[in-house]
Amino acid sequence: MGAKVEYAWRAQRRGFFRHAFQEDGGDVILGVPAGFERALTTSPYYRSSYAFVSRNDRELNLTSLDDPALAKLKIGIQLVGDESSGPPPAFALARRGLVDNLVGYTVYGDYTQPNPPARVIDAVAGGEVDVGIVWGPLAGYFAKRSPVPLTVVPVSPEVEEPGVRLAFGISVGVRKDAKALRDEIEQILDRNRGEVNRILSDYGVPQVKRDGA
Repeated sequence: MGAKVEYAWRAQRRGFFRHAFQEDGGDVILGVPAGFERALTTSPYYRSSYAFVSRNDRELNLTSLDDPALAKLKIGIQLVGDESSGPPPAFALARRGLVDNLVGYTVYGDYTQPNPPARVIDAVAGGEVDVGIVWGPLAGYFAKRSPVPLTVVPVSPEVEEPGVRLAFGISVGVRKDAKALRDEIEQILDRNRGEVNRILSDYGVPQVKRDGA
């Protein structure tokens, strides 16, 4: 694009998009759910899901939220905000009667410490929990860098009834009045799809295809 890239770092808490676009003067936000109502988004440049994270030496071989083995395991999940802001896996596991198996780790954490969202991965590596169910890009990135070998496997099913999704298309977001910028970025993503996929692979991001794709 011939543009100079400048970054403004902001924790993704309540009001993130308003602050990023207005106060920070941001033009582009990466990693936005496709069709998100607070931004104008490109077509997804990847699709990922929540994933099971477990130690290789445990050989748990989990792929499904319906696996009966989960009833005997301590399961780490990430929590956002107050108790009403549980992530999709929390609702899915509650429907299966597994609330007592859950151990919560805050997404936000203590920002005076390095990588606070990685605490759930640390808990799996250290044996504090048997398995974590973690948003795929975060799971893949930190699992790949763990000194303890970890397995990352996308969960199934991808959709819980009624309407709880565990897989999402991820896009680039711009301000709602910046259609020309959105369209230009989308063209660049299309032209460089192979390179984008290589970067995602380097960072350990598990990708899932939409049914029929």
